[in-house]
Amino acid sequence: MSGHSKWANIKHKKGKADAERGKIFTKIGREIAIAVRDGGGDPSTNGKLRDVIAKAKASNMPNENIKRSIAKAAGELGSVNYEEITYEGYAPGGMAVIVSTVTDNRNRTASDIRHIFDKNGGSLGTNGCVSYMFDKVGMIVIERKPGMDEDEVMMAALDAGASDIEALEDSFEITTTVPDFSSVRENLEAAGYSFLSAELTMVPQTTNAITDPETVQKIQKMLEMLDDLDDVQDVYHNGELPEEEEEDD
Repeated sequence: MSGHSKWANIKHKKGKADAERGKIFTKIGREIAIAVRDGGGDPSTNGKLRDVIAKAKASNMPNENIKRSIAKAAGELGSVNYEEITYEGYAPGGMAVIVSTVTDNRNRTASDIRHIFDKNGGSLGTNGCVSYMFDKVGMIVIERKPGMDEDEVMMAALDAGASDIEALEDSFEITTTVPDFSSVRENLEAAGYSFLSAELTMVPQTTNAITDPETVQKIQKMLEMLDDLDDVQDVYHNGELPEEEEEDD
């Protein structure tokens, strides 16, 4: 189906090496803490927690770690004051960037984010300065295994309530509206599908092709620094970077 904007090439990927897994699990642990704080520690009655657990499983987080994170979050209610804060701005080359954070110290996080933008030739803006260029959607990625019937997967996704599906060489990318994300994910799980990823994400409406090698290098350094920051959960941008496309081919 058409209308999709190369999500796999655009969303900055994290966790390629095993050494990164601990960092990813820490970030997911914070998402679990917020979900438990907002809706309690029982996944059967907390849809947000169910969604985070699905994301954790897609990231190969062991069940024991997930249970421990939920128990820890339930035991720390009232003592951990995490906030979800989003920052927006531009990287070199006019590339729009959205940084999603979870923090227990907003002053520290704001200072760190501003430093990274400034150090790499970017500019931090006000809320809303670039988010209008993106659509918030649910994104579910299913690995394309040998023998999989493309039509069957597409029908299963549409029957589950997906708004769009794109068949790629090594995966199926299923897009949902935000309100439908949980039910589509649960319907596909019930149909026996497992996911490479399952999360709410920001997809750019149009992309910005960055070809100048020096600019690309600055952008990559900035994205790496943002990913390395403990408070940063996700980084979204509208750039098409040559190296990223080569890695995905």
